[in-house]
Amino acid sequence: MTTDIREIISQLESHRLWIETIGEQGEKLGIDEIDLRNVDLSQYPLDQAYITACIFDGMNLNHKDISSSLLSSSTFISSNLEGADFCKSNVSYVDFTNANIKAARLADSECIETMFVKADLSDANLVAGLFDETDFRNAILYNADVRLATFEQVLLQGAKLTGLRGLEEAFIKSINIGTPEHPIILVGEEARQWLQLKSLNNE
Repeated sequence: MTTDIREIISQLESHRLWIETIGEQGEKLGIDEIDLRNVDLSQYPLDQAYITACIFDGMNLNHKDISSSLLSSSTFISSNLEGADFCKSNVSYVDFTNANIKAARLADSECIETMFVKADLSDANLVAGLFDETDFRNAILYNADVRLATFEQVLLQGAKLTGLRGLEEAFIKSINIGTPEHPIILVGEEARQWLQLKSLNNE
């Protein structure tokens, strides 16, 4: 985690050049286990990058393009990601606890064991996402779009699901409305009906 900030900036600039020249110049970003909290990322693209096990906690990354990137095991705890684009990104094992992810785009993303505990995903685009053992406990999913998304062993205890859209077109395999220690698993049509009932609640 002690990597020199100037070295990181140099890599970010090289990545920007790589994107601008469609790979003719510069180099694709590949960083691992870097604390980025002291780096101003506002002017650097983060799409099409390998950014694994990095720390973005508490950062303001609203409307940031982070699409088509590998972000496995990174943390965005309490970050502002409103309107951010994670389309086609791999965010498996990422921690988004308490993050503001309102109106963000997670379409076609891979979310295996991703933590969205207490995160706000109101109006988020989750279309065709893969949610496998994803933790949405106490998350806010008001009006989120889950068309063509796959739900398997997804944790939903305490989640606010009012207005959840596209359930009839989603692949609901199983959900856990209990806890990891004491699971209450609903499968298939029973799981879909539970979600549909919750989506009608005006809580």
